[in-house]
Amino acid sequence: MILKQMTIPPEAEGQRLGNFLRGALPELPESAIRKAFSGRDVKLDGRRVPAETTVHAGQELRIYLPDTVDPGASQAAALEIVYEDEAVLLVNKRAGISVEKDARGGVTLTDLCASYIAGKDPDAFPPAACHRLDNKTCGLCLFAKTPEALEILQDAFRRRSLEKYYICLVRGIMKPPSAVCSAWLVKDPLHAEVRITDREIPGARPITTGYETLESGPVSRLRVHLITGRTHQIRAHLAALGHPVLGDDLYGDRSFNRREKARTLKLCAVSLKLETEGRLPHLDGREFTIAPPF
Repeated sequence: MILKQMTIPPEAEGQRLGNFLRGALPELPESAIRKAFSGRDVKLDGRRVPAETTVHAGQELRIYLPDTVDPGASQAAALEIVYEDEAVLLVNKRAGISVEKDARGGVTLTDLCASYIAGKDPDAFPPAACHRLDNKTCGLCLFAKTPEALEILQDAFRRRSLEKYYICLVRGIMKPPSAVCSAWLVKDPLHAEVRITDREIPGARPITTGYETLESGPVSRLRVHLITGRTHQIRAHLAALGHPVLGDDLYGDRSFNRREKARTLKLCAVSLKLETEGRLPHLDGREFTIAPPF
């Protein structure tokens, strides 16, 4: 067995242990984490604990892993690369890892991309995220490999010339089955969340979200067009429409999530169509797609 030890950092206070491990050790396959818990090979302050345990700063964590799992292996092994060229790196982000540093701490997706690129060329430009995905959202995330590409792609995202589509599962049947909905979004930095209003108020920013129903029922499957790209937009907007995303305990229905045994957020960025108006011509019109894990 391989022993991995760490001290719970202050920024992880109050997190569930399973979620903390996924963020702190993103190079570990999800199967390895599940097997560690099912085999009672995870200890907190010397006691065997389940994944739902709440962690506190300063606690000592030990996780025992099979010899076949190497947590010291290159972090780049945790990357699922969808596409790469001299200008960009497109990866399939797994849920539970943050794109950039935040209050959760731990290794970020940016760290993994930087490790991967540095392994090929230590003097290369560190890849930078062109947009963001929530920690709990999985799917396509685009990184620039040069300063010029970063400027071009960030500008394209600001001008909304790139099309982004998501697949999600939501509570209930959408009426109408497809629509384009507009509202206003207000950030609440103190509580790290947002709220939706149907009218403009101080600090609010306009949002537009399109959706179409792919499967309808007590849990419906939607294809969502993210027309504007605000913080938590899809999650908060669908919840405000009365159809929260399955697995969303922040904006959603916790009791429904428990009944459906939804332990993860059922939201995945599945499609990205690029358009740079000739500034990166080899990417113009390219559409990349993946299948959601649910």
